[in-house]
Amino acid sequence: MDITCPCDSGRLLDHCCGPFISGARHPGTPAELMRSRYTAFAQRNIDYLVATWHPDCQASRWRAELAGQCAATQWRGLTLREESAGKNAQEGFVEFIARFFDVQRQRPGFIHERSRFVRMDDRWYYIDGLHKQPARNDPCPCGSGKKYKKCCGH
Repeated sequence: MDITCPCDSGRLLDHCCGPFISGARHPGTPAELMRSRYTAFAQRNIDYLVATWHPDCQASRWRAELAGQCAATQWRGLTLREESAGKNAQEGFVEFIARFFDVQRQRPGFIHERSRFVRMDDRWYYIDGLHKQPARNDPCPCGSGKKYKKCCGH
């Protein structure tokens, strides 16, 4: 069965994030890693998320918390805004907006982040990110069509 990849690339899962998540290949760019991590969140694949966090972050400590967050979240879309190089070839950045629905609170939400990725032993890893906040009168990134102040910003 052909399944469209959850990362919103428009490609089939088997030709997009699927090979990364299965371990058949490693993402070659920070953007590919970002997309595959979003897909792993959507699929509730905690093992992949932990494996793609930089080892210094010790993400396995958050395994239970990640599982709880994934169970309470329905992912609704990903928009990559920008990919940029870091201070050297071993660092890269991806700015994205990930839209979701919070099942517990029964409301839409979003994550707008500029994520930092580092390459170690020819593999990219997520290390940290800076959350970005929209202005009060901007359209809400969650996709509701409302202004931020009337939606997720209240």
